Amino acid sequence: MTIQEIQTGVDQRLIKAMGHPLRQRILIALNRRVASPSELSKELGEPLGNVSYHVKILAQCDAIELVRTAPVRGAVEHFYRAIARNHFDDEHWTELPLSVRRALFDQTLQQIWEDVVAASEGEGFDDPQAHVSWTASELDEEGYRDMVEHLSGALERAVEIQEESVNRRTASPNGAGESRRTELVLMHFHRPPSSPA
Repeated sequence: MTIQEIQTGVDQRLIKAMGHPLRQRILIALNRRVASPSELSKELGEPLGNVSYHVKILAQCDAIELVRTAPVRGAVEHFYRAIARNHFDDEHWTELPLSVRRALFDQTLQQIWEDVVAASEGEGFDDPQAHVSWTASELDEEGYRDMVEHLSGALERAVEIQEESVNRRTASPNGAGESRRTELVLMHFHRPPSSPA
């Protein structure tokens, strides 16, 4: 099943896949790279049993797929990659109930904040090509629509770049190659009336 097929209509499986904070974090990680539950457990700092349980649910929801297996210390380790994004397009996002949208925003913002704090306390912003900007705008309706369209296009291209990178790394002999772990955060929202211009 392709990403487009999963995202045709508001697929309840995708809502279920993203409906738990740990599943959302796993799906984000598997959109970045191929990984096993054991690797995800270490990366996310979560017990292996919990990660394995939520990986199973994501597989049942057709949000991830098994890529390969490998023998590890007398057992077989399973490696997965995402086939769904933790993203709804604008049309399908508006079809979600407000309570679901708020819950998904809350989960996402919490994860973003944790990662930003960890990056700022470490070396995450030391690369000269790291980028942080903040632009407050006053937009008319046409400008607002143009901004939404521009950001959607930027997100689509970012996802394409990520998928191309994952495919190159998956095709490499050891299933891994040199990589940079980065994050891209796009936010566009209505400022409260009291915020500065």
